[in-house]
Amino acid sequence: MKRTVLFIAALITACVAAQAQLLYRISGGGLKAPSYIVGTYHLAPPAFADSITGLKKAIDEVAQVYGEVDMAVMMQPANVNKVRQAMDMTDGTTLDKLLSPDEMNRLNALMKELFGADLTHPVLAQQMNKLSPQAMVTQLTMLMFLKRTPNFDASSQLDGHIQNMARDKKKKVGGLETIDDQIKALYKGIPYSRQKTLLMCLVDNRAWMEQQMDDMVKAYFSQDLDEVQRVNDETLNSDCDATDEEKSILVDNRNDAWMKKLPALFKASPTLVAVGAAHLVGEKGLLAQLRKAGFTVEGVK
Repeated sequence: MKRTVLFIAALITACVAAQAQLLYRISGGGLKAPSYIVGTYHLAPPAFADSITGLKKAIDEVAQVYGEVDMAVMMQPANVNKVRQAMDMTDGTTLDKLLSPDEMNRLNALMKELFGADLTHPVLAQQMNKLSPQAMVTQLTMLMFLKRTPNFDASSQLDGHIQNMARDKKKKVGGLETIDDQIKALYKGIPYSRQKTLLMCLVDNRAWMEQQMDDMVKAYFSQDLDEVQRVNDETLNSDCDATDEEKSILVDNRNDAWMKKLPALFKASPTLVAVGAAHLVGEKGLLAQLRKAGFTVEGVK
């Protein structure tokens, strides 16, 4: 399992049979009406919703839509500030203290290329020197994506758009986890020493990372989960590759927590669940777990 899992948050983690769709119908298991689950890519634009066969019809049919979090709640000023604070290191730790002089030079070289400035600039240092390495990875990855996708609007993405489509139709919208849950998984799951390693992996392997990013975008937009799987399984065969524990923090443990909620949601009201595609597949993925729970799960074509 490679480190891309840590950086983009929408990747696939285990081998599955051929799957050429993103939307699945959930029936049986005592349900009076079907529910649905769709795999998203958090950097996909809203317009991509039109390319997912059956999505609009599914939203019409269900009574409620659940995402990983309720994006409207996420964007409330207090929660935006909470996430921003969670991205900073504690106890006075800063990147220039955590990294060696040589590592700082390598990081600054990449930042200069992406930002046009680096952490020797006092304003940028004030804003970013306290970022945890994992948060810095997120910022650098986003900038790399923006440079390769100049028309991308970071403020308008697929997950939020699906929830807004539901709100426009007066459907209930909810989240499977809280803001605090996401903060714990995304920014507090691994120690700074390991985060530092992963940051330098990005800095030192930019070309490889950008190729992975391009391949992953192509695979998702082709709605080819098998290809997403294949791209995700490529590794550098080094300590840059995500560990089983890191994969569990970001994907498997969250799947298990959501599976404690999903059957009850489906039985209470027809529901569409929209979560990152990484959470759908594999032996511990939501599709397999829903089948094990007695539901019939079929791709919508």
